[in-house]
Amino acid sequence: MQEAKQAENQISKNNKKIAKNTGLLYLRMLFTMGVSLYTSRIVLEELGEINYGIYNVIGGVVVMFAFVNYAMSCATNRFMAFNLGGGKKSKLSVVFSASILIHFCIAIFIFVFAETIGLWFLNNKMTIPNDRIIAAGWVFHLSVVSTIIMVLSVPYNALIIAHEKMNIYAYVSIIESVLKLVLILMLGRYSGDKLILYAFLMLVTNLTIRVIYQIYCNRIFTEIKFSFKIERELLVDMSTYAFWSLSGSIANLFTQEGLNILLNFFFNPAVNAARGIAVQIRMAIQKFSSSFQQAMSPQINISYASGDIKYMHQLVLSSSKYSFYLLFFLSLPVLLETEFILSIWLKQVPDHTVRFVQLMIIIGMLTALANPISTAAGAHGKIRNFQLIVGGINIMVVPISYFVLKQFAIPEYVFIVQIIISIIAQIARLLLIKNMIEFSLYNYFKEVVLKGAEVTLVGIILPIILVLNLPNELFSFIIVGFSCVFSVGTAIYFIGLSKSEKEFIDTKVIQIFRK
Repeated sequence: MQEAKQAENQISKNNKKIAKNTGLLYLRMLFTMGVSLYTSRIVLEELGEINYGIYNVIGGVVVMFAFVNYAMSCATNRFMAFNLGGGKKSKLSVVFSASILIHFCIAIFIFVFAETIGLWFLNNKMTIPNDRIIAAGWVFHLSVVSTIIMVLSVPYNALIIAHEKMNIYAYVSIIESVLKLVLILMLGRYSGDKLILYAFLMLVTNLTIRVIYQIYCNRIFTEIKFSFKIERELLVDMSTYAFWSLSGSIANLFTQEGLNILLNFFFNPAVNAARGIAVQIRMAIQKFSSSFQQAMSPQINISYASGDIKYMHQLVLSSSKYSFYLLFFLSLPVLLETEFILSIWLKQVPDHTVRFVQLMIIIGMLTALANPISTAAGAHGKIRNFQLIVGGINIMVVPISYFVLKQFAIPEYVFIVQIIISIIAQIARLLLIKNMIEFSLYNYFKEVVLKGAEVTLVGIILPIILVLNLPNELFSFIIVGFSCVFSVGTAIYFIGLSKSEKEFIDTKVIQIFRK
């Protein structure tokens, strides 16, 4: 009886920690999202469509070379959280030292690979206007250095996330956004090549944030020190985990940046600019769910490491369901009023941007559903089959899109292909995770899929009626926005939440009004 009460208290404590961390990450996200949307407008206005498209596609190529780092960062986050959950805090220094060494090797690999094969690809295969070749080269080199800085930052970021110190994570992100805003405002005062200056300013920002994180970790986590004495077994385990994560990382990054390059092959940098804007909006909206998931992820790893599988299942279901609700709540007004929002936000709206934004938001919602399942698979550790199968499905987006563009030459079709493949990949994830952690597909279908579909169908009725009957102007946009908040909020409360969840919300609302 006492053990059950202790377990209940621990779950309550964990839930409060998740709520606190989610709130801090939302504070970070709201600020950074506002700054990001504003700076995107300034950058597009100052650089112009062509330069903005060039930066978008070249920066994407460099990020594509960092796919090895993404796999290793997953391994670092998992092993740190796993050791914390398993009561092996003494091993954190060993994990940290191993990750520092591995990421240093990754940085060298990316530099050599990017400055040889990557540079050849830039000069011989990409569609860049002749008068922008030199500037594109500078952007490429500066982006390589920025990527290396990002690689070397991963072990420090993993320390912060594993210890669930989301407050510093939120504050530093706000500092980063302010720094970007200040530096970007300098573009308007510069009379030289603004594309090169923009790439340099992004490098300065990344370097500054890297230094802040390192200073914080060195002062706060004093018990965790780097040592050249690395446990061979741990190094092998982390490398093996990263190796199998690599297939999924390759598939995801090859899909994102491969489509970007594919659009550059078939069209021009202006289409890449339209995609870049769509990605900005998708990421801004998706940050609401990713903030929630980021607060949940350490607990998913820790609960698995401590053997509390039932609580882990609950976290996966809650993360999936609430992530979808948050995204749908925010996405619906953007989906219905995309053209009006873009006309207000941007002075220049590149062709195809409206449809790109709408399709990208749908892809973002599917990605949000996939992340908790992937986190649970990562916590399990034996991820070879999971990554190979899911990665193999995702990687088919690019070749299929190539043949579709050859036949139709309509850029929107690549996003439709990505949506279809994303749905197939999610089905595969669920079938695989079922056996890995004894996960109930029935509960997932009932709690996430069925409730999500019901909320969607009920929530869209009133807003769609208003959109079809009101003119496209500011007043109708406000009316549609309020109708989305009311309709979706009502649908989530009465259809999407369980009885206990409603009681929890009712209690919190009453407490707020009493205060």
